[in-house]
Amino acid sequence: MAIRLLVALIALGLLHWQPRLAHWRNDAGFRRWVAQLNDTTGTGRVVLALLLPLVLCALAIWLLRLPPLADLLHLLFALAVLLFCFGPHAFEADLEAILAAPDGASREAAAQALGEDGEQVPWRAAELGEATVYAALRRRFGVLFWFFLFGPLGALLYRLARALGHDDTLRLDTEARTTARHVANALDWLPAQLMVLTLALVGHWDAVIGAWRRWHQQALPNGWYREGPGFLGAAARADIQVDIEGGEGYAEERSDPLLELRRLRGALLRALLAWLSMVALIVIGGWVR
Repeated sequence: MAIRLLVALIALGLLHWQPRLAHWRNDAGFRRWVAQLNDTTGTGRVVLALLLPLVLCALAIWLLRLPPLADLLHLLFALAVLLFCFGPHAFEADLEAILAAPDGASREAAAQALGEDGEQVPWRAAELGEATVYAALRRRFGVLFWFFLFGPLGALLYRLARALGHDDTLRLDTEARTTARHVANALDWLPAQLMVLTLALVGHWDAVIGAWRRWHQQALPNGWYREGPGFLGAAARADIQVDIEGGEGYAEERSDPLLELRRLRGALLRALLAWLSMVALIVIGGWVR
């Protein structure tokens, strides 16, 4: 766990210093492998598509433990995998591009980078906030959650499952695409729950937890993997709505998407620091024992 925390800190620092590192996504080999599975359909195709990269990753981890400087080589390999999984482009850089845009049209165009599956992101505070927390989940928190649990294998599984389920340039049959989306949604569920908790701690507790409870009361029993973590978007909307209603006569200003994006960026940064601090406490607790 200590090595994983160090790798995560290095990766986040590198992306802050050089955001273009997140553009490094040479997944041509994975795409060719998926294309070669044209004679397989449905769940079997998804299993085979994910299995080979994960086996190769596990084999690389095992081989890197054999030579001298094994710990250093393992750290570098884990760093490379994590940077790959943080793509397709830097989350923080996308936020900065929106905030630095010179006019409203440019900001709205830049905001489309936060969407997925070709979804349009309207230039309104609630919709922009919802797209932002989903992008944070898929490009940061989800990757980190599975990386901390299972190392490079966990991060790679999360990223490839999301690509299979949501990248339309990967030609999959309908059943395989549906299965891949179910897998991706299932992998989103736990980190999204933790994100709601941390957003409630750093934001408006009653509004966020209330929205989370209402979503779960109304959701179908299998909605957690069929529909995705809708409770996270509901929580983000509730948090923003409380902030707008608390404007004390300045509702129009407080509902400015740009202002809300700045506030949400700060909340997500505090949530990330909370996650890293919790992992650090676990590491320190292990040392103390």
